[in-house]
Amino acid sequence: MVSATDRDMNLLVGVTAHRDLVPDEIPAIEQRLRALFSSLRDEFPDLPLQLISPLAEGGDSVAAEVALSMDIPLIAVLPMEQAAYEQDFSGTAARENFRRLLAKARETIVLPRVDESGRNEFSADERALQYAQLGVFTSDHSHVLLALWDGKPGARMGGTGQVVHYHLTGVMHGFEGDPTPASLLADNENDLVHHIVCSRQRPGGAPQAGLAAGESGWFTSRRDGERSTDIPPDYRELLQRLQRFARDWKEKQEIVRMRSSSLLVDLPDLELPTGVRLTDRLFQAADGLAVHFQRRVLVGLRSIHLLAVLMGVVFLLYTEFDGPGYMVLAFLGLFFAGVAIHLIGGGREWHRKYLDYRTLAEGLRVQLYWNLSGVVEKEWAGFAYDTFLLKQDVDLGWIRHVMRQASMRRRRGVAPDRRWLPWVVDHWIGEPGGDHGQLAYYTRKERLNASRFRRTQMLGNLCLWAGITIAVVLFLTGPVTTDQQRNVLLVLMGTLPLIAGIWDAYSHKKAEKELIKQYGFMGRVFTKARSLLDEEHDPVFQQRVLKTLGQAALEEGAEWLLMHRERPPEHGRL
Repeated sequence: MVSATDRDMNLLVGVTAHRDLVPDEIPAIEQRLRALFSSLRDEFPDLPLQLISPLAEGGDSVAAEVALSMDIPLIAVLPMEQAAYEQDFSGTAARENFRRLLAKARETIVLPRVDESGRNEFSADERALQYAQLGVFTSDHSHVLLALWDGKPGARMGGTGQVVHYHLTGVMHGFEGDPTPASLLADNENDLVHHIVCSRQRPGGAPQAGLAAGESGWFTSRRDGERSTDIPPDYRELLQRLQRFARDWKEKQEIVRMRSSSLLVDLPDLELPTGVRLTDRLFQAADGLAVHFQRRVLVGLRSIHLLAVLMGVVFLLYTEFDGPGYMVLAFLGLFFAGVAIHLIGGGREWHRKYLDYRTLAEGLRVQLYWNLSGVVEKEWAGFAYDTFLLKQDVDLGWIRHVMRQASMRRRRGVAPDRRWLPWVVDHWIGEPGGDHGQLAYYTRKERLNASRFRRTQMLGNLCLWAGITIAVVLFLTGPVTTDQQRNVLLVLMGTLPLIAGIWDAYSHKKAEKELIKQYGFMGRVFTKARSLLDEEHDPVFQQRVLKTLGQAALEEGAEWLLMHRERPPEHGRL
C-alpha cells in the first residue's frame, strides 16, 4: 500500500550562510530562526519541515542546531567527500562540531566532482566549483532558501551572495551547467528567499546599507526585490497547494491504492537507481488522486448538464401549456441544485486538482523513465526538469516542487546501468498494436474520443433535424391534430434542439475535438520514437530519442493543462 511519509512530501528549507558570523548577533539570529520554523510549521502543518544544509561553520551550523532543537530533520549536502570537506574547517573544534551534526542528519548527500577527474585533492579553483555546485543544488531543491547574509552581492563563486543571486536569476557566474538554459528568461517560481540579516566578523563586515543586523524578511525576484514581513501571496498559494496535495494523499491513501499502480513492474535483475522508488510513490499518489477527482468532475459536469435539460423541459411546459405554479418551484429547485453542485465542486477544487494532479503524474512518469534510462546528465547537480511548466502561472510551481523532492534523491555522479534501456523502451513506449505503454494508451484514447465525438455530432444533428421535422409536421397537420397531439409535438420540437445544444456544450467542456488531435499527435510521436529505437541500438542515440520523447510528453502535458484550465465547469453559462 502506498502511504505518505515524512520522507515523501516535505517543505524543504535550504540554507546558505556566512561562516564568520559575529558572536554577539547569534542569539538574535537563533530567535529569528525559531520564529521562522514555527511560523512555517503552523501555516503548513501537512508539510513536515526538512532543512537542507552543508553544516559548514557559522550560519549553517547555527541553523542546524536550531532545527535539531525543534526536531526538524536535517539533510546534509556535502560539496565533496567528508575528508576533503573538513580541510575547509578552521580547527579541531569546528570539525568535531561538524561531525556531531553530521551524525544527527537523517540523510547525507555527497556531490560528485564537477570535473570528474576522480582525484582526491582539490585546488582552490576546484573547491570554488564544488561550492558553486553546492549552491546550485541547494537552491534548485529548496522550496524556501534561507539566507543568513549581509545583503552584499559577494564576488566569491559559490559564496552566499552568489547563491542568493542564482536563486533569483538562475545564473551562477563561473559555473554554468548549461550556458543558455531555456529557463533563463522565464518567470521562476523557485525564487523565494527568507533573509535574516547578519554582520560578518571582518573589516567592513557591516550589513549592506539600508539593512540592520537581526532584521528579517521575505523577497523574490519579482516586484523589484521588494521585502515583506510575510510570504508573498502568490508564493503562499503555491505552498498551500503543495500542502493540499500532501493532505489529499494522506486522507485518500485507500483511494490511491485502488486507482493507481506502480510504474515499476516486471523489473529486471538490476540495481534500481536511488530516488526512483520515491518518484514512483509520488507518481502513484498523483495518478490515483487524478483519477479520483476526474470522476468527481465528470459526475458533476454530467449532473449539471442533465439539470439544464430538465430546466428547459420544465420551462417549456410551464410557458407553453400554462403549467401549474409549482413548476416554477421545480425550475428554481433544479437551478439551485446545479448551483449547489457547482459550488461544492469549486469549493473542493475538483477541477483544479484533477488537472494539476494529472499533469504532475505525467511529469513524474517522464522523470522516472529519464532517471532509469540515464537521460539526465549524471554529473548535473541541479533540478533537471526546469523547463516544465515555466510558461505557466506561478501557482503551478507546486508541481515542479514535488518533482524537486524526487530529484534531490537522484544519485549524482553515477550513471544507471544501460541495461535499463530496453526495459524503459518496452514499459514507457510499448509496441505498435500492444496493450501496454504510452503508445497503446494514446492509440486507444484517440480511438475512443473519435468515436465519442462522432456520436455527439450524430446526436446533435439527429436532434436538430428531428426538431425541424416535427415543426414541418406540425405546420402541415395542424388543422387535423388534437390539442394533446399538438402539445406533445411542441414539447418535442423545443426539447430536442435543447438536448442537442447542451450535449454539444458538454462535449466542448470536455474538449473532445482538441483531445483527438492531441492523442493522435502523441500517438505518432511515440510510434516514431519506437521506430527509431528499433532501428538503432546505440545507447547514446537511444538516450537522445528518449530525452526528446520526454520533452514532447512534458510539452503535451502543459498544453493539455492549459486547454482544460480554460474550460472549467461553470453552472451559470449552461
